[in-house]
Amino acid sequence: MTRPRPASGSADVDTLTDAVLTASRLLVGVSVRSIVAVGDRVTLPQFRMLVVLHSRGPLKHAVLADHLGVTPSTASRMVDRLVAAELVHRRHSTVSRREIVLAVTEEGARVVRQVTARRRREIAKIVAKMPEQHRRGLVEALTAFTEAGGEPPAGTTPESIWG
Repeated sequence: MTRPRPASGSADVDTLTDAVLTASRLLVGVSVRSIVAVGDRVTLPQFRMLVVLHSRGPLKHAVLADHLGVTPSTASRMVDRLVAAELVHRRHSTVSRREIVLAVTEEGARVVRQVTARRRREIAKIVAKMPEQHRRGLVEALTAFTEAGGEPPAGTTPESIWG
């Protein structure tokens, strides 16, 4: 397979975007396969919600919707399903009894850990197949990419952010 080269030795945005789109197809496939580990308990969007709550801690509906890039009503329907599945719970805010915050339950956190472990194993197999010279710059590039997108590092929990 021929690798596209950035134009004029610079990091051409279109070429990099195409490369990331291609990689994202692979990663979506890995993600979908990793969800199979928990059966039909959660969909991929619901799992994303669990990951956001697991990594960022309790959030209000509107803040959660913003992190997910969905409308508050869409987030609310997803939350209802995850509450019914006992993967998320609603609580009154410690700041204001009128505010409701959402948090992942222990079972929800277990699902996140289980799916993430499966995903990690599959990604490790893919990375191990890469030539070493291509792996060297990958951590730096992917870290910069995820930071630019506002994604916390893998393994981040509210405790590691807030102490």
